[in-house]
Amino acid sequence: MLSRLFAVVLLLLSSLLPVSAQLNPVTRNLLPVPSSVRWGNGQFVVKRTFTVRITQEDLITRDNGSIKSTTQKLLFSQLTSPTSAYINTRFTETGPADLTIRYGKAGRPELFDEERYSLRVTPMGIALDAPNSLGVLRGLATLRQLVTEAPSGKKSMPEVDILDQPRFPWRGLLIDASRHFMPVALIKRNLDGMAAVKMNVLHWHLSDDQGFRVETKSLPRLHQVSGQYYTQAQVREVLAYAARRGIRVLPEFDVPSHTIAWFAAYPELASNDSTYGVYQSWRTSNMAMDPTKESTYALIDTLFKEMTALFPDPYFHIGGDENDGRQWRRSARIMAFARANNMLKPDGKTLDKHALQTYFNRRVLAIVTKYNKKMVGWDEILGPGLPQNAVIQSWRGKKGLNDAAQAGHATLLSNGYYIDLNYSAATYYATDPLPADTPLTPAQQKLVLGGEATMWAEFADSVVVDSRIWPRTAAVAERLWSPAAATQNVPDMYRRLGAVSVQLEGLGLQHRKAPQQLLTQMAGPTYRVPLRTLAEVLEPVKEYKRHFQGFTYTPQTPLNRLVDAAPAESDRARTFGVAVDTLLMYRSVLVDKSSPKTRPAKAALTAVRDQLRIWQSNDELLKPLFASAPTLTEYAPLSNQLKLLATLGLERLQQLENEQAPTPTWLAAAQKQLEAAKAPAGQAELALLPAMRKLLL
Repeated sequence: MLSRLFAVVLLLLSSLLPVSAQLNPVTRNLLPVPSSVRWGNGQFVVKRTFTVRITQEDLITRDNGSIKSTTQKLLFSQLTSPTSAYINTRFTETGPADLTIRYGKAGRPELFDEERYSLRVTPMGIALDAPNSLGVLRGLATLRQLVTEAPSGKKSMPEVDILDQPRFPWRGLLIDASRHFMPVALIKRNLDGMAAVKMNVLHWHLSDDQGFRVETKSLPRLHQVSGQYYTQAQVREVLAYAARRGIRVLPEFDVPSHTIAWFAAYPELASNDSTYGVYQSWRTSNMAMDPTKESTYALIDTLFKEMTALFPDPYFHIGGDENDGRQWRRSARIMAFARANNMLKPDGKTLDKHALQTYFNRRVLAIVTKYNKKMVGWDEILGPGLPQNAVIQSWRGKKGLNDAAQAGHATLLSNGYYIDLNYSAATYYATDPLPADTPLTPAQQKLVLGGEATMWAEFADSVVVDSRIWPRTAAVAERLWSPAAATQNVPDMYRRLGAVSVQLEGLGLQHRKAPQQLLTQMAGPTYRVPLRTLAEVLEPVKEYKRHFQGFTYTPQTPLNRLVDAAPAESDRARTFGVAVDTLLMYRSVLVDKSSPKTRPAKAALTAVRDQLRIWQSNDELLKPLFASAPTLTEYAPLSNQLKLLATLGLERLQQLENEQAPTPTWLAAAQKQLEAAKAPAGQAELALLPAMRKLLL
């Protein structure tokens, strides 16, 4: 457990964040915002030799002066690892130290051990106190964000007193390794990112129509038919890596639907008498296991017996989503079972799909419970007769969360946190499991464990997935950790998100590096800059519209087009929008030299004009590339629309400077151009339209 603590200590001292000139005096670069922060006027200067003293109130025994505690040993090995080369870290068992850590016991995240801590930084040293090692881990994540580096190279931390604890005990990230296989190294670096922003549950989606991704000794055809999979040794490696960072791992094996990969190995599971290959489409298959056969439950029991032993977390996710019952209705055998067991609707003819799936869920719950696990399922499993010890994860809406809590179930929220939909960080930041207008009683609110950001991988492979997760997921992390009242300032959230993005890059995340490498591969050295200029104001189309825009994807489709290099959220478009807002706020004083507001107005005008000129000239630079690279030709319309909008924008700026109102004819032309620019191309769309609409109209 202690090894998870000092990985963070070393990183805070060896990978430092730059000082921001516009720091918020309350939040600085802290994300998530702590529960309570009091800043002082001094600072602690980080010395070349950094001494650490650890006091653990239990588990410490000594033999000839050596530390025998397993937890203590892990911490020591982490602190003295090669990553500490940037400083000379020295342990001391007595006397003064630069960093003093005191805690009570080894924390167990799977038991929801508390994660609170107190952190005090003074000019004389740093003290970190927590009831257990989990709190120390969270405090070290905060400490790392306090480190700043002056232009002289001097590293320091501001004087501060912090008292902190999470709002919700369950703060998760789902990574889908079924649709696109995600290598162990990728999982590890994302665990590092999660730890940096105090997330504590990795939800590992390990089976779906497109693949079963874990080696199983008892049913080996399951993983053999899918090609890529994790060996059980690799699973244990990930589990240990996560545990050292205070992160639980929740496995998901989805049943009864999303199981074509199961049918490819064991066709007797299917509801019809057919054979299957691993699914080669992203469309919902509407295939489901046969819930009437005892052999179905025997096979599930065999697998779950093995997997519950492999994954130590007390929770076990069984999926349960997106089964519309059509296969069941088409099966004479299943319909006969439904009639015999009163699972028909009042007309006496139509299958009550929910009743049959509730029967299936109860059978699976009995298996999971037999192996001492608590069952988690998506909100489709909720229904009359489902025992209250099943945990409900709501993905279809807030209603699912509220219904589950009102029925006495512990519950999680993922609706509003689907980061694969390519919405903005602000959109996810606005989603709260317990908003001010929640209909839940205080007792029911206690059943809301927290939530999870979900990264489904239809359009994210191992190359681009980091850029689809980070840094936006950090906004979800703050929503789930910080007090509700402390998370209202969206502009400040974005400022801190930029600082966290740099930190995550230092941890090895590829969210900035990988897209740039893709652009270089597409453009070569000659066109790299202009192609980047276009790409950084594009975003993939929202939701799942990529399925329906003239391009057929399969699991083998390379994700190496411009839409894949484009950011999930365009920082360039957002910052341009801020400049436009500033300009419009001060436009009345643009020509008033006596007003103190003239200076920010002129600065905003210059920023907007400079950006528009770059966009206006960029299309001409890209035309030779579009002519010579067929894979990029589909994006030529977006480049042209960017040029046309920029031209209109420059005309509007001239009008503002001359205090001229746009004519009705000009406004009509601008409106028409804005409408034309909405059209996507290559499953991407221009991200700057909201800002351009404000400027032009």
